[in-house]
Amino acid sequence: MSSTFHTGRLLVATPSVGGDVFHRSVILMLHHDDGGAQGVVLNKPLSAEVDSVLPGWQRVVTAPHVLFQGGPVSTSSALGLVTVPGDEPEPLGVKRLFGSIGLVDLDVPTPVVAAELAGLRIFAGYSGWEAGQLEGEVLRGDWYVVDAEVRDAFTPEPDRLWREVLRRQRDSLAYVANFPDDPSMN
Repeated sequence: MSSTFHTGRLLVATPSVGGDVFHRSVILMLHHDDGGAQGVVLNKPLSAEVDSVLPGWQRVVTAPHVLFQGGPVSTSSALGLVTVPGDEPEPLGVKRLFGSIGLVDLDVPTPVVAAELAGLRIFAGYSGWEAGQLEGEVLRGDWYVVDAEVRDAFTPEPDRLWREVLRRQRDSLAYVANFPDDPSMN
């Protein structure tokens, strides 16, 4: 069976997807292969400041300076998503995933990595799918799969990301950006 993998792309929830975590969510796919998939929800900021969980990282994160809900899996763990400018080798404590996007080891002292990063966002938990599960959800029509831009992961206005990503599409998906939260009120 031939599969299309979505590492480095965005999953954008269709208007029919509900729930607290995934309603109008935009997920950056960090990894996707035959064994499953992992990503982080980019547009669900929490009220908790970063220093309340990871002292010392508050001054380094990209605004807004709060933790983000990466998804429903392992919510008691933190994941640091970073962008590293240029094509330089990965800095100490950073594992490049694709393009300029990588993960930072949050146990490394902030002064070691801070100067090397162009953006940092910290997520509580992640979104995960077992083998074949994501493919089934895409086929069922739960997700639009679109190209990501580096700025998506570090947007200063995460509450606008779902609409912005849809609006920039060059096909009929751009119209979905105007879909009302409650169609019965239309």
